[in-house]
Amino acid sequence: MDYIVLDMEWNQPWPGSPSARKVLPVQIRGEIIQIGAVRVTEDQTVADEFQVMIRPKYYRSLNRRVSKLTGIKESRLKAEGIPFPEAMEQFRSWCGEEPVFLTWGFDDIAILRENLQLFELGTEWIGRWYNAQMMFNAQTDGSTAQKALKTAMEIFGIEATRPAHDALGDAYHTALICARLDLKRGMEEYEQALRSHDNGFHGAELPGCICRKVFYDLADKKTALAVMSGPENLCPTCGRQMLSSRWFAQAGHRYMDLATCPEHGKFLIRIRLSEQADGLIRVSRLTYEATSEAAQSYRSRVEKADPEHRSTRRRRRRRSCIAEQLAPEKEE
Repeated sequence: MDYIVLDMEWNQPWPGSPSARKVLPVQIRGEIIQIGAVRVTEDQTVADEFQVMIRPKYYRSLNRRVSKLTGIKESRLKAEGIPFPEAMEQFRSWCGEEPVFLTWGFDDIAILRENLQLFELGTEWIGRWYNAQMMFNAQTDGSTAQKALKTAMEIFGIEATRPAHDALGDAYHTALICARLDLKRGMEEYEQALRSHDNGFHGAELPGCICRKVFYDLADKKTALAVMSGPENLCPTCGRQMLSSRWFAQAGHRYMDLATCPEHGKFLIRIRLSEQADGLIRVSRLTYEATSEAAQSYRSRVEKADPEHRSTRRRRRRRSCIAEQLAPEKEE
């Protein structure tokens, strides 16, 4: 049995572009443009490497932010990239029989699964995978917060010898970390590590949080948002179902909504969606007081998204200024 340490880079359409409006057979968060992988043998020796560039089929214009972050240019993709099905054939052959995949984070396998489904390729061969972040946390400081790859390298005293935000470079550095972990013990304790991670809600919560809960086995994002707006949208004080307002997307598959209880008023709801190993969706839900910092963030998003709301506020400010100018001066 070999461990395959995997990292990928993917392209995303620029918001509002024709590519962003494309309706694809399968919803994807990004189209893979680079795969890097390093084999770690059963005795935890860092072995051979694999890298392939992929010419995108659906999101052909490279997002300038992706290009800036990764250093990948469209000219390189055109010169070196091969079609995704061909890349997968090469990669699967290189992985060998019954590979165990290790990634730094939850996203890579989820993105890979989406892309395989988009091209109508099988996904069963990537079914056994683990987030090495969870093993690292469990075997070091026991924290529940996600750690950057750079931070983990510093903790283990590993010097960076490959470029960051390059699929093979990141996979190589992750492999060096994995080689220092007890991977067999990490796999045995993985479910407990994952539960601890859920309880930590993927990082520190904002001030004013009054309730937290994890939901499992939801079919997809649409279902998850519907459940969070409906039967699980309960008042933390009385338990009655609250009225949902409007979900706003945030970075990292996070969403927030301002819900209202008929008796106890408004509460800010923040959720984070992440994919389980079986492809279903897990939701981490936080409930905040209406006066919290998180709720103020929601109101700011409403103002930015609603021009009429902004215009109303501007009109009110103008009327206030005019009223002040017309008011008689106080006599000394």
